[in-house]
This record gives sequence, structure tokens and C-alpha cells, in this order.
Amino acid sequence: MNRKSLGLVIVFAAALMTPVALSQAVNPALQPVQAAEGYAEFSGFRLWYKDTGGSGIPVVLLHPMTGSTDSWGYQYPALTAAGYRVIAFDRRGNGRTVADPASDTPPHSDAEDLQLLMNYLHIGRFHLVGSAAGAFCAFDYALSYPARLRSLVIANSIGGVQDASFLDLGSRLRPSPQFEALPVEFRELGPSYRASDPGGTERWLEIYRASQPAQPFPRRAPKNQITLSALETIATPTLLITGDADLYAPPPVQQQFRARIKGSESVVIPEAGHSAYWERPEQFNRSVVSFLEKH
Repeated sequence: MNRKSLGLVIVFAAALMTPVALSQAVNPALQPVQAAEGYAEFSGFRLWYKDTGGSGIPVVLLHPMTGSTDSWGYQYPALTAAGYRVIAFDRRGNGRTVADPASDTPPHSDAEDLQLLMNYLHIGRFHLVGSAAGAFCAFDYALSYPARLRSLVIANSIGGVQDASFLDLGSRLRPSPQFEALPVEFRELGPSYRASDPGGTERWLEIYRASQPAQPFPRRAPKNQITLSALETIATPTLLITGDADLYAPPPVQQQFRARIKGSESVVIPEAGHSAYWERPEQFNRSVVSFLEKH
């Protein structure tokens, strides 16, 4: 795949068996899409992004900690086919984004990086979709810059919520250090998917391995302290998605968010783990597009 420069048009070719090609194998109605990819240059870091362009309403995708812009191969064709302009970027510490902590200057949060990119691309209001750790940024952005958002989708995420009771729930769900010692695919992919699609599991692992930094990247604090009471202030139309086999954010976790975000909607995808966007892309995409069309 050619990645020479900013604005270079690329084609996600089915023959390469990228995630897009895998999605076509599942759903032949999906077509390859074109996207520009390259670096946006900021003080202290270079942010890698992809942008399908066009005049459609923008949808921004925020990847999990286990992924990068490559994680969204199933979503690019589905969202562009629905008429949207799709933008994704590698958050700092993942993928091709390059940061020099020694020369880095504010902003220091993913939400502020997103704001920089939206201004760089001259984007006004947009839809925001975050999965897992990407949804930490999505919540933080919704709290920081609500006027920029048309809607918010939070998928398979504990949201970065810091309430003591919520953290205690997480400890019961994922006892440490035993949970972290499990293979990443066991933690992140549901058993139904691992059993039924070994090829897709391996492709997910390839994206995971390629997305991880050579050296540990320091985790950055959000712009806001994310608490359950803070979520009560979100007025942006919000969709909550999880899988019924998600080890991090099972339905009872999602229900805590729904109880606090006024007017929010929720979807539980059957036989999906922590990566519903990848494991069950047809259901995930259908839920997202249906929600976006209302806002």
C-alpha cells in the first residue's frame, strides 16, 4: 500500500486481504473506498490520519488502545457508502503518530489533539465514534467541546470513569494482575469470534502488533476528570454499544452510563466481545448508521 505523502490517494484493495477485504468477504455488497492519508504537523508531534474526503457530514473514529487507523477497515466502506466523510487518526502512543516528549508542548490530551486535527482540516460539527480506550477520548471531547458534536457513539468502553465505586467494579470484573496476564486476543475478542474466524483473529493480532510503540508511551491525563456525575452533563445525542461477551464493559457497565446520560440509547450485540466493531461489523455498522441518520 503506497503511503508516500499527505493527501496521497490510496485504494484499500480487496486482494490485499486488509480488514476492508475481509469485510467484503463477509458482505460482498461493500465496495473498496478511497482515502487520503498522511501526517498533520503540530508542535512536538506528527499526527497520522486518514480522510475519505467528500462533502458528506464528517464521522471521526477513535481506535482502541490495541489498534490504529487500520482497525477501522470494516467501517470505512460502510460509512462512506452511507454518504459520510470518514476521518480516523492514530492516537499518540499508537500506530504511525510520532511524538517527541522532550519537545512536546500543550495540548497534552487526546481530546485536545482531536480538536487540533479538526481545526487543521477545517471541520465544523461532526459525529464522533470511540471504541474502548478511544471512547475515553470521546467522553473527554464531549465534555470539553460539546458544540462541535452532532452525536456521540461510545462502544465497548469503561469510559475512563474514575469514581471509586466504578473502579471497584472494574477490579471485580478484571482481577489484577491475573487478567492482564491473559493473551490480548482472549481479553479483547469474544469466544464466538475466536472460535469461528481464526483468520480474522490473526488479522486483528497483526493490526494490534503493528499499532504498539517500540518504547512504552506515557499515558496522558484527560482534559477533564471523567466521573459518573460528569456524564450527567452530556447533552449530545449518545449511542452506547457493547457486546454481551465483553470482559471489560459488559451490559451492566453500559447500563450505568445510560442511566446518567439523558436520552442516550443502547445496543447490545450478541456473541461479541470487546471489539464489536471488528467481530460483528455488520451489526455494529448498522447500529451506528441508523443512529447517525437521526442526528
